[in-house]
Amino acid sequence: MTEMRSIETTFEKGLFASRWLMAPMYLGLAVTLAMLTVIFVKELVYYAPQVLDLSAEKMILVALTLIDLTLAANFLLIVMFSGYESFVSKFDFDAGEDKPGWMGKVDFGGLKMKLIASIVAISGIHLLKRFMEISDLETATTFGETEMFWLVVIHLTFVVSGVLMALMDWLQARSYK
Repeated sequence: MTEMRSIETTFEKGLFASRWLMAPMYLGLAVTLAMLTVIFVKELVYYAPQVLDLSAEKMILVALTLIDLTLAANFLLIVMFSGYESFVSKFDFDAGEDKPGWMGKVDFGGLKMKLIASIVAISGIHLLKRFMEISDLETATTFGETEMFWLVVIHLTFVVSGVLMALMDWLQARSYK
């Protein structure tokens, strides 16, 4: 009986240690964040000298592109920090006042809601950019009615998914009361 318990304990310790296999994935997300930063800076450097020549509509599209990249970067940070703390290990250093308020407090349900909110926001900005690119009837025809239809359908699918996830979390929280 003791030998069986020892095997079980060893197995459980090995299984628990396997969570560290996720660490390289979070490191890969940090590299991805750096890559997004490079793209952000590249876009900014490209458009900054042109600011006096840009139309208001083009400047809004540039701003939406930069916002889109920023939201994607926020999305990565949420996944990296919350995922690491939830599934691998707690951060062992004192970040002081610099530590984001939500860090260490976001559970899996909260992480899920932050992720779907980020996806909906990114999708909404992408859709808005496409709408703004339609400046006349000829452009609208070239862009494609079918493509716009599917962009709206996909965005609405994200929105409905987010609402349903929030509803499920709300129902689950009520069932524990």
